[in-house]
Amino acid sequence: MDPSGIFATSYRADRRLVRTRWQALSLILFIAVLLAAPYLVGPRIVAILNIMYISAVVAVGLQICTGYAGQINLGQAAFMGVGAYTAAILAEKTGLTFLLTIPIAGFAAAVFGFLFGLTAARIKGFYLALTTIAAQFIFHFAVLNLPSSWLGGSNGVTVPPATLFGLRIVSEGAQYYLMLFVAAIMVAGAFGIVRSRFGRAFVAVRDDDVAAGIMGINVAATKANAFLIGAFYAGVGGGLWAYLIRFVGVDQFTLFNSVFFIAMIIVGGMGSVVGALIGVFVIRVIQEIIATVGPNIADSVTFLGGDIVFAGMNVILGGVIALFMILEPKGLMHRWTILKSSYRIWPFPY
Repeated sequence: MDPSGIFATSYRADRRLVRTRWQALSLILFIAVLLAAPYLVGPRIVAILNIMYISAVVAVGLQICTGYAGQINLGQAAFMGVGAYTAAILAEKTGLTFLLTIPIAGFAAAVFGFLFGLTAARIKGFYLALTTIAAQFIFHFAVLNLPSSWLGGSNGVTVPPATLFGLRIVSEGAQYYLMLFVAAIMVAGAFGIVRSRFGRAFVAVRDDDVAAGIMGINVAATKANAFLIGAFYAGVGGGLWAYLIRFVGVDQFTLFNSVFFIAMIIVGGMGSVVGALIGVFVIRVIQEIIATVGPNIADSVTFLGGDIVFAGMNVILGGVIALFMILEPKGLMHRWTILKSSYRIWPFPY
């Protein structure tokens, strides 16, 4: 929502990301803080930020597929896993540089996601959700049953450090800026996609696919493209994950991870790129709090056992997500929009 008196008078102006000086200043300050973060916080916070950047890439892709195009996707973690394994195998066995493995990882995941996107032309809702869950089982079955010399089986794959222009990216600071750079490019690309003719087609199909078809939009192709783009983002995020953790295992990409990505876009707000970023921040902060407080609680109540305590903490996380769905089903971004509107018309009630 633009400030009062700011109107887009052309299609090009409507696609513009920054429209006012205050928006430009805020964006510059935000980027400056992110660039200075490794010098302002400790190594643990830097590691958490790296994971947030990767989660942001994956969640933004899911937002395009589900939030904008309306295609329920519970297989985003599987698409992320395809990208992670692709990057890991290419880096380990071919020695390709980071600039090549990451795009290839994204394209490999996009192909896998596109296959499931083709089914969206005929089914929707609950049945589409079941189909995307099948992606998780297919991914796990393939990794565990193909020859271990291919994908490592249950032992996983060790990933060498990322190489960029002949330099090995091994330090935490170098990894941080690498993750930040790729995440910034992907988020900027997402803003461009959702404000383009493709993004408008996604929204039209989401709101009413029959009406969209009558207006001349190829509904089947639009749904398939939504899965393709969402899976590409997941694949890029998976490649970043492989280089950050330096190890890829099948248990890193489960259905629970897909549910958490869904939770991120629900908490942040469906149909908003910024909402996806807010959701990533909120969910990851809650997860880190659980990871920090959990061991202390387990030590204090030894009669319950550590497994019961951590299971209870995960139930609390699920309860927080459920509360968001009940009390604020449109997400935090919707509430922020209401607050901005109220501020602009103050002191008038409407």
